[in-house]
Amino acid sequence: MATALLTLVGKPGCHLCDDARDLVGSVVTKLADDPSAPDIVLEERSILDDAELHALYVEDIPVLLLNGKVHNYWRIDPLRLRTALLAVR
Repeated sequence: MATALLTLVGKPGCHLCDDARDLVGSVVTKLADDPSAPDIVLEERSILDDAELHALYVEDIPVLLLNGKVHNYWRIDPLRLRTALLAVR
């Protein structure tokens, strides 16, 4: 089975990051019982703890990476995320 690594890049106190966390969590939960979905690993990273992430994304958080590539930033579209996850092979 394929694995999808979702990395949510943000920082504490960011309301858009909080919204993105909730939305991504909801999409992942809904896909948990879908046999066509890949195994999904979700991690969070803070730009305050990583100078490289800070330099790359300070103006764009929250940023959602899918298998290391930028999937979306600022506002996450749940349908687009679901579609991208189901396409992971």
